[in-house]
Amino acid sequence: MSQAILVAGGAGYIGSHTCLRLAEAGFTPVVYDNLSNGWEEFVQWGPLEVGDVNDPVRLAEVFAKHKPAAVIHFAAFVEVAFSIAEPGAFYGTNVGGAITLIEAARKAGVDKLVFSSTCATYGPPVTLPMDETHPQAPLNPYGRSKLMVEQILRDMDRYKRFHSVVLRYFNAAGADPEGRIGEKHEPETHAIPLAIAAARGEREKFTLYGSDYDTRDGTCIRDYVHVLDLADAHVLALKWLLDGKHSTAFNLGTGEGTSVRELVAAIERRSNRNFPLETVTRRDGDAPILVADSDKARALLGWNPRYGLDDIIQHAWAWHANGATALKR
Repeated sequence: MSQAILVAGGAGYIGSHTCLRLAEAGFTPVVYDNLSNGWEEFVQWGPLEVGDVNDPVRLAEVFAKHKPAAVIHFAAFVEVAFSIAEPGAFYGTNVGGAITLIEAARKAGVDKLVFSSTCATYGPPVTLPMDETHPQAPLNPYGRSKLMVEQILRDMDRYKRFHSVVLRYFNAAGADPEGRIGEKHEPETHAIPLAIAAARGEREKFTLYGSDYDTRDGTCIRDYVHVLDLADAHVLALKWLLDGKHSTAFNLGTGEGTSVRELVAAIERRSNRNFPLETVTRRDGDAPILVADSDKARALLGWNPRYGLDDIIQHAWAWHANGATALKR
């Protein structure tokens, strides 16, 4: 039998793509998800166990039933605006849920966890590109919640020999090229699906949040990395832990920065359509530039992103033209 891996939040965007890659690598992904932000249709490569990360009784049942070799933890809120509007609820899930999950794993004899973190733990860039030694000074409760979990994991490694790999990824984007799964949030807050919706006439306009940043065209610059490249990194990180290697953190990005205006232009080229833009004031907590230095992941994990921006947009366009519209709550 293949090794079971508990994937908390595995019915969501990045989690489901990681389940695809886990299955291809010979593992059995056991999805643990409350389906508040995930989709049952995305669970295609292993069993689904419905439950919340803040439910220790349900977690104990699932650990006992499936006896996973390790945990990959995605289950968290990710909307920056929500983190600012409702920080208590945000910390309750992102930090409280992580603690409950870690303790449930330990009680079940599991001592390995791959954690879905974010470049938002760094805050404003001090140096560019940003490597793993960059100061961590998050700008918002979202980034702070992820940093808190990182700190908890460091303490768990030091004092309880609970081993983890933290993956700080930059901007996840794209979709499965075969169209089986893709990006779908309610409400949608990510730039690429919002711009595609505007290009397809499903939204009246695309909103630029700030045009006066100190960047080459005044808009924010981000490092877009394909979701399947991220999924590959999770499998490599899992194998790193299963091989008995030490706890550590890795950045995941391409090292290529794309401004929001450049992203819009690329989607307009793909769609052969121009769409209205509305410029409004900056959002709280948005850094001007976030670009990764991922040399550590390349050197130690052997991770090399395979997809570029054109691939990301091509795969996202195909998904939103076909698969995404079929999903209903």
